[in-house]
Amino acid sequence: MRQNKYASFPKDFMWGGAIAASQADGAYSEDGKKPSSSDVQPYLKGMSNEEIQELEKQGMTLEEVKKNLMDTDRYFPKRHGIDFYHTYESDLELLAEMGFKTFRTSIDWSRVFPNGDETEPNEAALKHYDKMIDKMKSLGIEPIITMLHYETPINITLKYGGWNNKAIIDMFERYGKVLLDRFGNRVKYWIVINQINLIQIEPFLSLGICKDQFNHIEEAEYQAVHNQIVAAAKIQRYAKTLQFDLEIGTMVADGTVYPYSCKPDDVVLAMQHNRMQYFFTDIQFNGKYPTYALNYFKENKMDLNITEEEVQLLAENPMDYLAISYYYSKMVDSTKNVNKADSTSENPYLEANPWGWSVDPQGLYHTLSQYWDRYQKPIIIAENGFGMYDELEDGKVHDDYRISYLGDHIEQVGRSIKDGAEIIAYCAWGPIDIVSCSSQQMSKRYGFIYVDLDDEGKGSGERIKKDSFYWYKQVIATNGAEV
Repeated sequence: MRQNKYASFPKDFMWGGAIAASQADGAYSEDGKKPSSSDVQPYLKGMSNEEIQELEKQGMTLEEVKKNLMDTDRYFPKRHGIDFYHTYESDLELLAEMGFKTFRTSIDWSRVFPNGDETEPNEAALKHYDKMIDKMKSLGIEPIITMLHYETPINITLKYGGWNNKAIIDMFERYGKVLLDRFGNRVKYWIVINQINLIQIEPFLSLGICKDQFNHIEEAEYQAVHNQIVAAAKIQRYAKTLQFDLEIGTMVADGTVYPYSCKPDDVVLAMQHNRMQYFFTDIQFNGKYPTYALNYFKENKMDLNITEEEVQLLAENPMDYLAISYYYSKMVDSTKNVNKADSTSENPYLEANPWGWSVDPQGLYHTLSQYWDRYQKPIIIAENGFGMYDELEDGKVHDDYRISYLGDHIEQVGRSIKDGAEIIAYCAWGPIDIVSCSSQQMSKRYGFIYVDLDDEGKGSGERIKKDSFYWYKQVIATNGAEV
């Protein structure tokens, strides 16, 4: 442990961690659940990390989705996760042992409304989440609940064409109302949609859209995210009518970039790229579409269906807080890149993990400062973590690399607070090992707690405390004064 030179955390700061139901729960077909977008992603055995990530960026075809639904030969890791659906009580007790003040997880839409378009919810699912939330509260852990974390019912893709269809807005609003009515007396903090800006990085998971379902895929993506933003505003409008103490937030993955150099072309491209990352939160906090975004749509021949009623709805129902995930930083080079979210370059000044994620603690300070200065809204760090291959030796995992990464990033969080940013929570990603969202690998581990399962689901499932478990326990005990 070392002293944090920016130990500026308030006394009520919420230390914790985050997972997603789609990557942890398992119980693929129990209690009425039906397949979601995450359940049709197979483990791509024998492929390199680079090949896996490139396939994910490309998205899926409709035929691939249908084929994967019927596939009984390959292993689909997210159907099994770490069996958190059944082990949540003992797993939460391990988190409480570390001193967790908060825990972020998601409720699976494809459990509560298995097809997405039902008019009545699945009571078995709601009873399960009742028990999970009650367990968290009994341990003194404040829930942060995400309504949608890559769990769009696959029926939404097959029958409706994904979130591009405006009919999905009312379906999701119905789902959101059920959650607020049922759990609003125990859950204060809600994130409506996970990483709402990753529409060009994870189009299938984010939007439930197959790459061959639309002729103009980028137009379809921006229409789909518009529909998500409208749905979020409708849920916020409903939340205001309830007697519960609710905070409704939006979440983005940090996608801002540095310019490669001080050459004006690089600086301007970085500015344009960053504006289209701020686009999502500009709408959800300022209540209107910025002119630069409307120009972008026109230049790229996109014609979105945005009604006057929706414009008014967005203006009247801004989000309460911002949740951010941060793992790495990127840059743009005007000789290589264009103004698209997935057009970036690696930074030669930074080292990366085996998946090409550049380690940049000051990038977290940079992005937190920019978002705070822009909106002056409370911030929750909803995800921050370090994926790495861990070695289990003699029943122990010595993960000094994770301790170093997280300690350096937590220090930069304190630096942001010292500069005036109102940051209320820090959620380390994957405090217990779960299936990777981007690669479907179990071997890409983030946790303080090792789970004895391999990429093909083989193993005992035993939970083993890593060195970082004891380190994070001390971070929490000292309220970030020691890292």
